[in-house]
Amino acid sequence: MMFLACKAMGETPTDSAGHRARLRERLFEGGEKALLDHELIEYLLALAIPRRDTKALAKQLVARFGGVGPLLDATPQALRAEGLSEGTIGALKIAEATALRLLETKIEGRPILSSWDALGDYLQAAMAHSAVEEVRILFLNAKNMLIANEAMWRGSVDEASVHVREVIARAIALGATAIIIVHNHPSGDPSPSQQDIRLTKDLVDAGRHMRIAVHDHVIVGAQGRSSLKAMGLI
Repeated sequence: MMFLACKAMGETPTDSAGHRARLRERLFEGGEKALLDHELIEYLLALAIPRRDTKALAKQLVARFGGVGPLLDATPQALRAEGLSEGTIGALKIAEATALRLLETKIEGRPILSSWDALGDYLQAAMAHSAVEEVRILFLNAKNMLIANEAMWRGSVDEASVHVREVIARAIALGATAIIIVHNHPSGDPSPSQQDIRLTKDLVDAGRHMRIAVHDHVIVGAQGRSSLKAMGLI
């Protein structure tokens, strides 16, 4: 029966094993850039579904979610809606968690401002593909080392004035001397809105009175990221 099922999909068990071996060899020799997006997902799915040709499913999922990043960032509920098993969903989510953990280690234990590119890569991976707006605060000590990386709220920043006091209070509680505010634009366009600029100004003003510096406000989206400091808005 297994042979017939594989043959119906145009691939014998031996062909499937050989194809996966070739993918593995390309990955070992050339790194992640040696595989196409759907091939990365194909190989990952093959580990969770070892007796099935996963190429068509991988292509379908990458197309459905708009890329590897949005696919890995998708909620378990969204993945269940595609008919995926709990084991397959677990494989996708552990891949996401591992990727984020790797990027996070590149900013741990070192001054944030001297690891700016690594920080941007982490934030891009962690937030850019989310369908919901999220505001995250990075709390830093006097040496600009990361004390805490906390999601403060989810939803529009239109009501951000209510949260400015919460951010400053949390900074004081942690003993932070500086913060970086980060949020995502689900639209994909990282250009700051008037609400983003106003929030930044309110935080700078509130922080000044408590000797807490606002180093930057970074906005991430699928199309890239922007820095209000680099734009001269801080």
